[in-house]
Amino acid sequence: MKKALLTAIFVGLVISKAQAFSVEHQFKVGIGTFDASRTTFTYALTDKDYSVQSQVKTNGFFDILYPFQARYSTTGIITKNGLETRSYHYDSQSRFNKRSKDLIYNEQGLPIHRISSKNGKEKKVNIEQSTDNKDTTDLQTVFAELAKQYNDVKFCDSRMQVFDGKRRFDVIFKDEGQEELSADKNLPFSGKASKCSMYIDKLESEGDDLLWELTSDKPVYFWILKEEKSQKPFIAKIHIDDTPLGALNVYTTKVTIKD
Repeated sequence: MKKALLTAIFVGLVISKAQAFSVEHQFKVGIGTFDASRTTFTYALTDKDYSVQSQVKTNGFFDILYPFQARYSTTGIITKNGLETRSYHYDSQSRFNKRSKDLIYNEQGLPIHRISSKNGKEKKVNIEQSTDNKDTTDLQTVFAELAKQYNDVKFCDSRMQVFDGKRRFDVIFKDEGQEELSADKNLPFSGKASKCSMYIDKLESEGDDLLWELTSDKPVYFWILKEEKSQKPFIAKIHIDDTPLGALNVYTTKVTIKD
C-alpha cells in the first residue's frame, strides 16, 4: 500500500507566490477493479514556512482484503533558495504491522537522525553527514516545489533530489502537452489540462519500496487544471498504467482553498 503515498502527494499541486493560504484536496483511488481508498491532502503556506499533511485509508472491499491507513506530515521553511524541509513524520497501520518514521533535520536543513518503529520496537540511526545529502528533500516537499514552479512559469520540466533517510533518488518531471478532460462519474472537473509525467531515477540503488519499481519505463501521468474561482492550479487526475493489481487511477473529488 505504499502506492497510497504517491497518490496522496500528487494531488497537492497548488501554491501561490507570497500569500498565506491552505488547500485541501479530497480524492478517491482506483486500483484495477477496486475502489481502493479515500485520501485527504492539505497544503498550507505562509511567506516564511509551509506544511503538508496527508491521510490515507483503504476503502470498501479493498479495505477487507488489504486494510491500511497512514498519515504523512512535513513542515519546513521558505528561503531565497526554495523550500527546505525541517521535519518529516510518517505512521501507518496495516493488518499485522504498525510502523512509523521521523526524519530529524538540523538548522542547515540536513537530515541528521532517522527514528523508525515497527510494532513498538524503536530504532534511532544517525545519518551520515555526506555532501550527497546536501540540497535533498523529502518527497512531499518535492511536490510543493513543483507546485510553486508551475504556478510561476506554467511548466513541469524539472529534476529534484530526494533522500528518504536511507536512499537517495531523483524525481524527474516532464511536460507532455495538453489534453481535454471531460467530467464523468469519477471526475467532477473538466477543461483543457496540462499533462505532465513523473519518473523515478533510483540512482543505482536497490530496495523493496514501490519507488524503485517505478522506473523510466513506467511513468506516472497527471493532469493539471485551474480551480474556477481562485484560478490556482491543481491535479485533477493521476494515472499509472501498471501495478501488481492493475492500472491505478486517482480522481480529485473536491478542492477547498482558503486564504
